Amino acid sequence: MNLNDFLNPMQAQAAATINGPLLLLAGAGSGKTRVLIYRMAYMVSSGISPFNILAITFTNKAAREMKERTAGIVRGGENIWVSTFHSFCCRVLRRDIDKIGMDKSFTILDADDSLRLMKTIIKELNVNDKQFPAKSVLGEIGRQKDELIGPAEYELLAGGDFRLAIIAKLYKSYQSRLKTNNSLDFDDIINKTIELFSSCPEVLERYQNRFQYIMVDEYQDTNTAQYQLIRLLSAKHRNLCVVGDDDQSIYGWRGANIHNILNFEKDFVNAVTIKLEQNYRSTNVILDAANAVIQNNKGRKGKVLWTEQQGGTPIHYQSTPDEYTEAEFIADTIETAYSQGTKYKDFAILYRLNAQSRVVEEKLVRRNIRYRIFGGVRFYERKEVKDVLAYLKTIANPYDEVSLRRIINVPRRGIGDVALDAATGFALTHDLPLYESFLRVSEYSESSARNKNIAAFTTMMEDFQQQMPLLSVSELLKFVLDKSNYLLTLQTENTDEARDRIKNVEELISKAVEFEKNSTSRESLEPGEIADDNKSLAAFLEEVALIADIDNYDENEDAVSLMTLHSSKGLEFPQVFIAGFEENVFPSYRAVFYGGEKEIEEERRLCYVGITRAKQQLYLLSSIQRRQNGMMVYNNPSRFLNEIPEDLVVGKATKKPLTEPKPIGNFDFMQRGTATKPATTVKPAAPLPTPKLAPPDYGIGDTVRQAKYGIGEVLDIKPSGRDYEVTVRFPEHGAKKFMAHLSKLEKVT
Repeated sequence: MNLNDFLNPMQAQAAATINGPLLLLAGAGSGKTRVLIYRMAYMVSSGISPFNILAITFTNKAAREMKERTAGIVRGGENIWVSTFHSFCCRVLRRDIDKIGMDKSFTILDADDSLRLMKTIIKELNVNDKQFPAKSVLGEIGRQKDELIGPAEYELLAGGDFRLAIIAKLYKSYQSRLKTNNSLDFDDIINKTIELFSSCPEVLERYQNRFQYIMVDEYQDTNTAQYQLIRLLSAKHRNLCVVGDDDQSIYGWRGANIHNILNFEKDFVNAVTIKLEQNYRSTNVILDAANAVIQNNKGRKGKVLWTEQQGGTPIHYQSTPDEYTEAEFIADTIETAYSQGTKYKDFAILYRLNAQSRVVEEKLVRRNIRYRIFGGVRFYERKEVKDVLAYLKTIANPYDEVSLRRIINVPRRGIGDVALDAATGFALTHDLPLYESFLRVSEYSESSARNKNIAAFTTMMEDFQQQMPLLSVSELLKFVLDKSNYLLTLQTENTDEARDRIKNVEELISKAVEFEKNSTSRESLEPGEIADDNKSLAAFLEEVALIADIDNYDENEDAVSLMTLHSSKGLEFPQVFIAGFEENVFPSYRAVFYGGEKEIEEERRLCYVGITRAKQQLYLLSSIQRRQNGMMVYNNPSRFLNEIPEDLVVGKATKKPLTEPKPIGNFDFMQRGTATKPATTVKPAAPLPTPKLAPPDYGIGDTVRQAKYGIGEVLDIKPSGRDYEVTVRFPEHGAKKFMAHLSKLEKVT
């Protein structure tokens, strides 16, 4: 295969560099997916067995695309193992997790399931759920898991800190309950694989011999656990190629460690670094703007995007009175372009926070502009879908307490909270899974009616389990819906909401049929290797658990795309709006006041990602006033706007941000570009000065001392006139509000 026939010189060099560690720095729009595909094809055509190649990426959509395109280029490409981190680890664990004390029928808890379990544990341990909200506790546990810190180590790190000691106790109980339930949360999927490899060298060696050539996409987004997994897998043969862009590392808030890519040459001796800087997506104007912004970051490797597409339409900056006028401008622009032949799918509206989408949606609905939104309630998060999936999870794994609790009285079958509390108490006393306490209900319950109802439930579940190996997933689904009376209950309600839920349940059945149709014999199996049953209920539940919102993105659907800037990474659109291009929105309030240089640099990388989503036209929009958290705020234009050269932008009012917001009636909306009419549907409030006093030296979650009420926890901080309003919860007095500087709150370290 002559790579020069398909790739540019730097791409061809990257695809032909097969042996040893390789860092491929791939800028936005530089064709990295194409390089990875031809690299795999080149390896296979050079005599490397496809069974010895592993490619890992971050989304199922990217994995499918890479596999299909490689198979279309070279014979045998379909046998390369291409998957996400979690899918890879799930397959490993399905075969060998029993070696570390768990059953292969484990189920996977999603974020909502984990939250339910933690709330149950907090209640059982009599922990104050106001001081220790389940979501915050799980966030802390997740951060520790990302760093491979288990409950015992965390307990030692907590030392004498009361708060950390409580979290350590909850962490320990949470992990213990997961094991009892034979369940894993998302972090455990990777951590348990590392535990398996570390405690069973023979299993690790089997996979090291199997995968002698490893490629990892989006390496800048890996966390410590993922980094350790890759180190273990690649340690024997060292043929590791990582692909990424440090300038697009935007997930530090969820554990991504940018130092994994920055330190690659140090971590992997004799590594080769190749840069892909030629961009095939955007105009020269857009790339010049992106380069100008990102060069202000200090923690990065040098790289400059360039393109053969010279020129391009200037970036359009629009300052509006408020978020309603901002949304009007977006809708007007799309409506005008659509009337002239532009398709809706050519537009994307990006924003820093999901909450920003509401006003935009309202305007699009009123204009009859078709749109799709990412980041809202996903299909698999809808109540009726989660109910039915909980039945399937309980069938596959009766010890899954979270799923069992969800369906025990859905639909109603006379097993209420009293019965559930009694069963829970018996299970805790005898150290049993909850399901087993139901099987032994006669040992602790004297209520014949309750015992009869519970016995009927367990008999029904046993019937489902007997049918599981005999029926396909879709057939089992229909059987469960019929015998449990779940569908009949919805039909009996006869409301619009119930009818919508029925449609969603029917869609789930269609998803199962599609799963069965698309599932073939397991790929990537060497001769003699035993295949997993990938049409099984476990395989279906695994696929559903690991699917991401963006996996459902269909570039052929003619609709405007609305999504957060984080969700947009990896996508591209001819025309892009970035709404809320303001200080305290983008960069975020938290990054500005509590973050420091590290957080501002990540916000700047997020800006770089947003700018480079645009192929032809970029709109940057800011508002003079905007309602946030229930109050009207006045933000300056984003500092990132001043980092873009003036000659690339039209409509830019000034290079220096305003120190005080001008009254709306006197503001010159556009010194260059199209003027915008003030909003007529919203009466602007009188402008208030932005806080002039320095922000407090403590943040949300910190402990502070107040002269009258003693020591408490900071719940919220927000601007209020010249000062900041701080909400503090005190153990004996509840929540109180103070002005930060007047109250002289002191941080307790």
